[in-house]
Formats: sequence, structure tokens, C-alpha cells
Amino acid sequence: MGKAYKVSYKLYYNDRLKETFFHGKMTHPLYIQVTFDRQPIYFKSYYFDLFSKPRYVIFMGGKMYGPKLEEIEKLETELIEFILDKNLSEFSLDIFKKEYAYYSKDLCDEMEEKFLEYLFLFFQDEGMADLATTIQQGAKLRIVYDVVRDMKKALNPALYKKLIENSVYLAPPYLPLFGYMREIKKWPLLSLSVMEWEKQGTKEAFQMYIQKNYQDQDLAEIIQSVVNWLQRLKKESQR
Repeated sequence: MGKAYKVSYKLYYNDRLKETFFHGKMTHPLYIQVTFDRQPIYFKSYYFDLFSKPRYVIFMGGKMYGPKLEEIEKLETELIEFILDKNLSEFSLDIFKKEYAYYSKDLCDEMEEKFLEYLFLFFQDEGMADLATTIQQGAKLRIVYDVVRDMKKALNPALYKKLIENSVYLAPPYLPLFGYMREIKKWPLLSLSVMEWEKQGTKEAFQMYIQKNYQDQDLAEIIQSVVNWLQRLKKESQR
């Protein structure tokens, strides 16, 4: 249970719903109940859905390995506690729902689809229509950042450089964000939530990462692109 004020919460596996496959095991979906002044709301765990995706599993020795449910519960607890502490003075269930919808979002996951669109159009423009479609469809099962990393080995240097340089202006800042996140996270919990982005020191550490790894790119342009995405997510969470 949560803290001893007017708000309480609990995580539970919703046995009213069918079991779902979660990286090698069947389980009921993880849900959250938040109660304020005896009025409850119920909703599905964002992290349960996020880490259920195929890209968060690897196969070794014929077995599947991915995030553990206990790790998902820990992430949810940290997020809920953060939102509760942030809104103690003016709490409401409506505020909580909007804050949860915003701060839970994994920035890399949010940007991935648009970045895949960029890759598709890039290779279309380069006259590689079949490769464009193959990447667009196949990358849904893999981490797109790793797909691009492998491209560095497969493409000629000039084409790869063009792909990276154009992405700064034509795609969301998925590559630098994922690269930074991978330096501070361990498999399989590869995500960077808005909550984590807002923590003290994150933006400064990200800028240092850009200056070190994207020396030929416009730092201000990349930072502004992240800010634009945050504004977009904020608007969506207020609906």
C-alpha cells in the first residue's frame, strides 16, 4: 500500500482478464488501483505493456529472457510515489491520471515509430525500396537503435553518415536519447521515462553525451527536438 495520507494505491494482477504471455510465462495483466477519499480508479500498468513488447526478450540456450514482473512492479511503485509526492498539496484523481500518462512515457519508445518512418523514407529516396520495407517491418521485433548500429557495418561510410546527419533534422532524436539511455541502464530495462528525464542532472548528462558522441551535430537542435517532443506528450496527456 501507499503512504498514510488520503491517497492509497496497490498493484495487482487482474484475474478478471485472460492471462497473457509475458516472456516465457502466462500471467494476468498488471493493474493499479489508486484511491482518494474512498474513490478508486483502476488502470493497466504502462510498464507492463511497454516491457511486454517482443524487442525486450532475447533467446539463449533455447530459453527466453526478458524483464521480470518484480522489476515492472518496482518501476511502477517508483513512478506512483513520485507523482503522489509531487502533488500532495493539490491532489485529485484527475491530476494523477494526467501526471501518470505524462511521466510514465518512455521517450525512446514514443519516438521509435516516427524514426522508423524516417528510415523508410530515407531508403526509399536512396532507391532501395525493398530494403526500406524490410527495415520498416522487421525492426518492429528488434531494437531500432541496434538495427541502425548494424547498418554502420553494412552501408558504405558516406551513405551511413548521410543517414545519421539527416536524422537530426528529419527525425526525432531517438538515436542520441537511446544511446545515452543505454550508457546508464542495463538490459533488459532499457527505457528513459519522462520522470527520469526530469530528474536533476539528467539533461546535463545528456548534453555531455551529445558533445562527446555527436560532435558534428548541432547540440541546440537536438535539445530543442527533445523539448518539442516533451511538449507534445504533455498536450496528449492532458486530453
